Amino acid sequence: QVQLVESGGGLVQAGGSLRLSCAASGRRFSTYTMGWFRRAPGKEREFVAAISWSGATLYADSVKGRFTISRDNVKSTAYLQIYSLKPEDTAVYYCSGGDGGLTTTPNAYDYWGQGTQVTVST
Repeated sequence: QVQLVESGGGLVQAGGSLRLSCAASGRRFSTYTMGWFRRAPGKEREFVAAISWSGATLYADSVKGRFTISRDNVKSTAYLQIYSLKPEDTAVYYCSGGDGGLTTTPNAYDYWGQGTQVTVST
């Protein structure tokens, strides 16, 4: 069983930056694809970014150039660095992990965190 715990969310002014962290328990972290999803108020959950065990990355078109996903297998932690925050980035951000490969499909991820709130003010 893997547990994922997100941190790093908060209230930020537009144009600011944040780094979200996802700490994982369990011994197989280094073999998992790790993903970030978000759910904005009144909207469906959407894919943000993913990183494979080898470091290959995948991004949603809406965040390319502003979001960077990374991982530290020694610390069993995944990160999402967000630059140039916009009000439309306001959402609960969820970390996920699984064996399903580099994919945007939520069902491919077996493990989910509780989420961390990011609020961007104008």
